[in-house]
Amino acid sequence: MRLDKYLCSCTDLTRSMAKKLLHKGEVQCDGEVVKDPGFKVTDDTQVVLEGVPLGPVATRYIMLHKPAEFLCSNVDELYPSVLNLIELPKREALRIAGRLDVDTTGLVLLSEDGQWCHQITSPRRQCSKRYRAWLAEPLVADAEQQLAQGVQLHNEEGLTRPAELVRISDTEVLLTIEEGKYHQVKRMFAALGNKVVALHREAIGAIELDETLEPGEWRLLSEAEAQSVYGD
Repeated sequence: MRLDKYLCSCTDLTRSMAKKLLHKGEVQCDGEVVKDPGFKVTDDTQVVLEGVPLGPVATRYIMLHKPAEFLCSNVDELYPSVLNLIELPKREALRIAGRLDVDTTGLVLLSEDGQWCHQITSPRRQCSKRYRAWLAEPLVADAEQQLAQGVQLHNEEGLTRPAELVRISDTEVLLTIEEGKYHQVKRMFAALGNKVVALHREAIGAIELDETLEPGEWRLLSEAEAQSVYGD
């Protein structure tokens, strides 16, 4: 790999910034100052930038406690992207596995690993997601049975997959689904004649949102958490 490209892959430098640092003599390869951007870096090359040893960025698996008013998007639009909350090099390479609406809070998972993200988002995988929802009106008496049997969403063919509802109170519930249709949780309660006034995702598969994370905070997943996606 070219040295300038390698520097960019290991840091948040642009190609032009990397070339400027090379020109200034701030980069060493195997103990020698190298100024040539096209210098070939191998797996065995020891690269030091401004006195700091570099290595390629490993694949990252991240949980984020998403606050409201942030978009699960790779670009800023009407609202800021959740990637702005991740203070890591090359954060733009992260994929968002299982998006949340702008006003929905809770667990979001991110990684560069496309296969891993696919395990979460693919309808064939039926990866479970648990939400805590607060409702505008008391639940109908047979809500558990209706959701377990599947409900008809507006402008959709067929019923939703069976979902598990746990009633905390008449207006606060836990709902576990295995789908990811557009605004699905809100539309499911609309099908029951109700309205979601607040929504928070607590878990994806076996991965539970870390209770120590405040809104906007994130951490790397443990190896066991990351691997649990394949066994859900």
